Order: sequence, then structure tokens, then C-alpha cells
Amino acid sequence: MQEIEVKILDIDKDNIIKKIESLGAVKIFDGLVETAYFDTPDKKLCKDHKTLRLRKRGTLYELTLKEKVSKAEAKIMNEYEVTVENYEVMMSVLNGLGFQQYLSLSKHRLSYSLNDIHFEIDKYNGKYKDIPPFLEIEAPSIDALKTYVLKIGFSWSDAKPWSSKDVLSHYSK
Repeated sequence: MQEIEVKILDIDKDNIIKKIESLGAVKIFDGLVETAYFDTPDKKLCKDHKTLRLRKRGTLYELTLKEKVSKAEAKIMNEYEVTVENYEVMMSVLNGLGFQQYLSLSKHRLSYSLNDIHFEIDKYNGKYKDIPPFLEIEAPSIDALKTYVLKIGFSWSDAKPWSSKDVLSHYSK
């Protein structure tokens, strides 16, 4: 599956929720998301523009491999995701295969869906708690992304083709 998304930083969460709901979007998740990122000791995945993550989203556990396609107008990734039954066992499998966890993130996520458009409002916890809330919009095309960025009151220049690592880097300056 291909993931096409942008992030909009430093949002007014309550205002965005009103705008998204006024479009008819439905809340599908409100809770904690914990993510562990893995790579080989020589950072081969990062060098190859790939991301391997294990994520807890409520009671759902997912293992995901992402491969960068583009970061020109939007972040476009090939995404391969599978649900796993046991988070701790999957951590052991990854470690047993030689992968090492290099980053752990925890955030509160509020997710909305409108047909094939997804809106995620994220607020990091822990050592990244000072990063302001941000919005992620995922759509099946760049044109659809542009449409919904404008519909909720932003300009296309507000939309960043960024990963979570880019957000962290931006705020660590």
C-alpha cells in the first residue's frame, strides 16, 4: 500500500477538531500510541530510506516497514503492515534477528476518518512533551491532500512532507 501524507505543525487542536467534524469526519480512535523504531547496527535501513517500527495503538499491535518513494510535495512511502498478536514476542523476534531499537515514542492520538481521508491529531508525551500538537492528513493522492488542507483552513505551504523524525528534528533546533 502507498501512504501519501503531510503534517501541519503547531495547531489549535480544538479548532481543528471542529473543522474536521464539520466536514463529516468520524472519530475512530482516541488514545495512547507507543512506537519502537528498529534498525540494524550499521543503520542499513536508515541508509536505504526505510523505517521499521513496532507500534501499540490501544489494543492493536502492528509491525510496519516503510520505504521512501518521495518527499517532494508530500511524504510518499510504500507501506507494508501486519497486525501482530503479541508485542513483547515481536520485540524478541526483532532483537533475535539482529535489529536494535534506536527510538521510542509515546503520543496521544486522536484519529478521524472521512471516506478515504484520514486525520490524525498527535501530541507527544515524555521527553518530547513540549512539542506542540500537530495534524497529519493522509489521502489517496496529492490532489486530495491539497483539497483537504485548504478545506480545514490552511495553505499548501503549511503542509510539511515530514516523517516523525523530521518533526523531532525541527523542534530540537
